[in-house]
Amino acid sequence: MRKFIDRQQEMAVLEKEYRREGSSFVVIYGRRRVGKTALINRFCEGKRSIYFLATEESEGENRNAFKELVSDSLQNRLLGSASLTQWEPIFQVIAEESKKSKIVLVIDEFQYLGKANAAFPSVLQKIWDQFLGKENVMLILCGSLIHMMTSQILNYGSPLYGRRTAQIKMGQIDFAYYHEFEETLTMDECVQHYAVTGGVPKYIELFEGKKNIYKGIADHILNTGAFLYAEPEFLLQKEVTEIGSYFSLLKTIAAGNHKLGKIATVMEVTQSRLSAYLRNLIELDLLVREVPVTEENPAKSKLGLYRIKDNFITFWFRFIYPNKGMIESGHIDDVKNKIENHFIEQHVAFVYEDICRQDAWGLLSEKISFNRLGRWWGNKDVEIDLLAYDTEGKDILFGECKYSTQKKGMEVLRDLQQKAKSVPWNRDARRESYLLYSRSGFTKELEEYAEHQPNLYLRKLV
Repeated sequence: MRKFIDRQQEMAVLEKEYRREGSSFVVIYGRRRVGKTALINRFCEGKRSIYFLATEESEGENRNAFKELVSDSLQNRLLGSASLTQWEPIFQVIAEESKKSKIVLVIDEFQYLGKANAAFPSVLQKIWDQFLGKENVMLILCGSLIHMMTSQILNYGSPLYGRRTAQIKMGQIDFAYYHEFEETLTMDECVQHYAVTGGVPKYIELFEGKKNIYKGIADHILNTGAFLYAEPEFLLQKEVTEIGSYFSLLKTIAAGNHKLGKIATVMEVTQSRLSAYLRNLIELDLLVREVPVTEENPAKSKLGLYRIKDNFITFWFRFIYPNKGMIESGHIDDVKNKIENHFIEQHVAFVYEDICRQDAWGLLSEKISFNRLGRWWGNKDVEIDLLAYDTEGKDILFGECKYSTQKKGMEVLRDLQQKAKSVPWNRDARRESYLLYSRSGFTKELEEYAEHQPNLYLRKLV
């Protein structure tokens, strides 16, 4: 059995709902491979539960499969022998049986039932109101097609809106837990693996035993028959139409074009034409619009930048998609060489910044007060890797993250101090602190200087 890692918060939500008196209704959603089913299976251990996986078959096929499952699970021969054209009798049996003891009822890939019959959310709403919601059932609806899950359950216009007692949007596992998947990896190897797999458990499992990241890439991505070779196409094809337009957009952003105007120029389209595509990718949790962390009104900020949230998607569109022709014509070694030459500088170094920002929250124990943390940039090409501040106080923290084979010295600190002057927030009445991250550590001069500077923090991460 594979190790179950992290997910403490999600598990806490589920356990709380399970302990709720009477029935509860939980929605779990998120992109594929992120570990939704693993979470549910772990939660259901030792509990009286029924797990049903919906398919893309007809409504009748799904209903019959559900009937047989419930019949077997509850040992109800009468239900098993019944010929049904409605869902209600099956759920009635579950509701009646829950009077004996609580039943966890899981419907996974729920969106397929709504796809087979657009009226199914209305059917389930009536079932919940009449049977399930009045008894002792914990209903869990789970799905991976985010657009469908949102429209069928979460949107205001859905018949099921307002019935749920909790919802969980599954994200990727934080880097802090990455070493638990494979404890033989060094911290540096973890960073490089994370830069490819992100926090997606399925991807991480594929790379187990591949200490050399380039060997893992060759085996699991560069091979046209490999699991991850066409993964982005699989992720998007059921969520969007015009997949070619989305691919062009993601490739453009992965190449380093983050401003809306620049993206539009490179793609030779108007900015207004891009808005729907960008919004959809944000809803799918593949893209994020970032603004400088000090912006008070992010939605109206003119400094917004678009970035791919997923490390694997970024890697794929940066190194695989532009080179598919070479891969499919058999020039895999040439592509592998390209990756080896640019992987660190063009990809890992940026992922390292994200890792450092995750780690920086730990400084709250260092008598620095802050409640916002992110990146900062201004109109004059000044960029600060990490900035944290207290919206109700005076503390502000400036950080720099260096993924380099060279030890970093005083020049990095001086450069950061100069950049800090560009940040207008509370400029005349703030307490400044500085944080430097380095892959390879720091010079003796900087370490000795830091010993006498209570507002300077050095972190050798990896």
